[in-house]
Parts: sequence; C-alpha cells; structure tokens
Amino acid sequence: MGGGGARGLAHIHVIETLDEMGIRPVAIAGSSIGAIMGAGMAAGMTGAEIHDHARSVLEKPINVASRMWSARPTSVKEVLSKGFRLGQFNLERLLKAFLPTQVPMTFEELEIPLSCTATDYFAHALSVLDSGDLNSALAASAAIPGVFRPVKRDGRLYVDGGFYSPLPFDLLEGKADIVIAVDVVGSPVEGPKPPTTVDLMYGASQLMMQSIIAAQLKHHRPPHILVKPDISRFRVLDFLKIDAVLKETVSVRDELKRDIENAVRDFDRNASKRQ
Repeated sequence: MGGGGARGLAHIHVIETLDEMGIRPVAIAGSSIGAIMGAGMAAGMTGAEIHDHARSVLEKPINVASRMWSARPTSVKEVLSKGFRLGQFNLERLLKAFLPTQVPMTFEELEIPLSCTATDYFAHALSVLDSGDLNSALAASAAIPGVFRPVKRDGRLYVDGGFYSPLPFDLLEGKADIVIAVDVVGSPVEGPKPPTTVDLMYGASQLMMQSIIAAQLKHHRPPHILVKPDISRFRVLDFLKIDAVLKETVSVRDELKRDIENAVRDFDRNASKRQ
C-alpha cells in the first residue's frame, strides 16, 4: 500500500474488494498512509469497518477539530520538553486520537504481518519497521516534513517513508504468490491558477516519488497487479474530501477484480505446468 496522504483513502476500495472476493493477505507492506491503512487491515478490520471509521472521523470538520484538540499538549511542561515548532504537528499524538480502537499497540498483536517503510534522516537510508511499538512506527512512516514532527524511535530520527520507498511492493517478494501494489502518489496537474509555493513543494515530492517507483519497477520483480487510482487532482491533505476521493476512484474495484481473476488464472496455469 503506497503513500500519498489523503489520496490514500482510495486504499479503502482495494481492501473492500479483497473482502468481497474472500481474499485475506498473507502479508502487508505500507508506506505513510498506506502503512496506516495496512495497520487497520492487519489488525483484522474489514474494509467496511475501515470505511465507516474513516467517514465517521472525516466527514464533518467538527469531528476532525475535536480529535485534533484532544491530541494537544496537556501542559506547558510538555510543550517545553518537546519543543514548540510552528506548523509541525505531533503525529504520534494525532494517530492515537484518530486511529480506531481495533489497532493494537504492537506489531506482534496484529493478525497479519505488517512492514512499514520510514526514512532514517541521519543515516540517509530506508528503514523497515516491523516489530515493537506500532504507533511510533506508523507515525515515522507518515511524518511528512514541514507538516509533522520527525519521529524519534529507538534512538533514531525518522521522516516519511515515501522519500525512499513510496510503494514498497518489493518487501513482499517471496512472501506471497500474487503481489498487489496500490500507487496513490499521483502527479501534479495543471489548474486554472498558477501553483502556489506549497503546491510546488508537494508536486515536486510527487515527481520525486514517481521516479523512485519507476526505478523500483525496473530493478525489482514487478508486482503481479499494479493499481493506480485516478487521484492526481487531490492534494496530500485533502482528507475532508473523503466523499469525492472515494467517488472518483470507485472504478478501481471492477478493475482490481478482473486483474485478480487473471492473475489467479495465470498462477494456476503455471502451477499445473510445473507439475
């Protein structure tokens, strides 16, 4: 499951489609929002449950504001100890306020193995987090610089995993007979107005991540199925547009069903030849 901020709400369609087809993954890998969505699925939640929770939280701005308020520092001492940084939210706190109660505290409590990508800032390297505290790992995987604080975990400083592996399908190589990758990075689209400074910053990040995905597809065994919802018109923080995101990406359901049926058919055919 790939990274892409609010565009990653399209992952809900994929999870619900797998449920409809009676498919339970043997392993999940995710980056940023993909890691967060993957955690819900790995915890045993159905697509419908994830869908309902996302809507209950995001459909009304007042619900979002209430949860963000609950994630605020509770004392001046905490503000001073953590440091006050304008425009950098504490994502670990926010996840505790926004995640469903079904998501456990540790990787070891998940029903399906989950791997999250994060960028080790000072090691200049990709890290794969798959054990221990789950909340800090999800926060590390999704810590977009300039929006969220870097996450300290096990003595290391992490930012968003999309800077090294925005679509970590390669982590599942050898773990499953059929690998599905969901690319929700998107690309900058031309609009009626010139892009703002923020638009340019996030758009450049999209271009960078698309180049990384292209390199991954070239140098690793590609996934059997690559899903790319049409989500480019949405911005990384457009979470309040959940209805529009899900409405405009619903076509991936039928496409995924066809792709899975073809992939299973090919797998069965090749298996019979090997016998």
